[in-house]
Amino acid sequence: MVKICCIGAGYRYSSDTLSTDVEKHVSEADIVFVSVNTPTKTQGLGAGKAADLTYWESAARMIADVSKSNKIVVEKSTVPVKTAEAIEKILNHNSKGIDFQILSNPEFLAEGTAIQDLFNPDRVLIGGRETPEGQKAIEALRDVYAHWVPVDRIICTNLWSAELSKLAANAFLAQRISSVNAMSALCEATGADVSQVSHAVGKDTRIGPKFLNASVGFGGSCFQKDILNLVYICECNGLPEVANYWKQVIKINDYQKTRFVNRIVSSMFNTVSGKKIAILGFAFKKDTGDTRETPAIDVCKGLLGDKALLSIYDPQVNEEQIQRDLAMKKFDWDHPVHLQPMSPTSIKQVNVVWDAYAATKDAHGVCILTEWDEFKTLDYQRIYDNMRKPAFVFDGRNVVDEAKLRAIG
Repeated sequence: MVKICCIGAGYRYSSDTLSTDVEKHVSEADIVFVSVNTPTKTQGLGAGKAADLTYWESAARMIADVSKSNKIVVEKSTVPVKTAEAIEKILNHNSKGIDFQILSNPEFLAEGTAIQDLFNPDRVLIGGRETPEGQKAIEALRDVYAHWVPVDRIICTNLWSAELSKLAANAFLAQRISSVNAMSALCEATGADVSQVSHAVGKDTRIGPKFLNASVGFGGSCFQKDILNLVYICECNGLPEVANYWKQVIKINDYQKTRFVNRIVSSMFNTVSGKKIAILGFAFKKDTGDTRETPAIDVCKGLLGDKALLSIYDPQVNEEQIQRDLAMKKFDWDHPVHLQPMSPTSIKQVNVVWDAYAATKDAHGVCILTEWDEFKTLDYQRIYDNMRKPAFVFDGRNVVDEAKLRAIG
């Protein structure tokens, strides 16, 4: 029987038990998964782009200190290429004769469907050294997954390919979103319908329909962070043209959020000062309360900069989190809570409510920033009746029936 221990960002668990006695469980484990945060550096070399591996290094040193038997150490965190090499040096220089094998097993779970993705993954990727010991470690981890994952879905590669594949996968997904968002700007300028264009493009079997929904922009803890990491790696390896290519994905995403705010202000007679704007949705996607890098933060900050009064409703995000996000500096969110800035004072222009109708009452405009299903079925006639006129709806997720809303007024 193989004993597995996982070191997480906020807790540790071993087999089927949760524990904070990390040293004990690491010492007893055969395989140690490390799933700690790898936030973007906020200062020093590579600030704003490179991954901060402080927590990973701390975990590696602890593993070396407490280990009394050979171990397989598995990278689950998204890390830069060649991180395993650095971890190997730390472990082997403090090994006391113990053999450590490093594997890369990047996480491909999506928020909102994580359990489903775990039990029925598209693929499981395992990377290791191309040595007899490394291949033996790969086989050991493959045997664990083979209990529920078909063997043909378990891909085995070298260490560097596995580490880069995670960054590449997120970069490709973000690239698709930025591509369709770039097309949305052109569609609005020419009178084309971006939904129709993306539908037609997605029918090409070489392209497919996924991640082709135009929106106010992508968010979440991975896409921007991983692309910035990829940019930094390209720059460090003397590939400025490649770095600039991936930078453009981020630039288009920022442009889309700025364009959305500008469209709101220009539509509402070039000012939102003193006007109540209802924000429907704050999480970066539906079916989650995660607000990391959510486009709603930049949109809200843009409106607050023009002195708008915001009334925010999200079914899964509480007021404290919203206030923290609007006051927090960029990249602070990816550190453990106890290392984040203390709870800020509330922003007076922001009111958080727990009902969409309360949020929209007496509002001059409504912004839909998360594609929650409930926003599709709201009584928009009731909302219109209780809004200031003329009433505006800015749909950042393409969830409402435009013709129906225009008919209402």
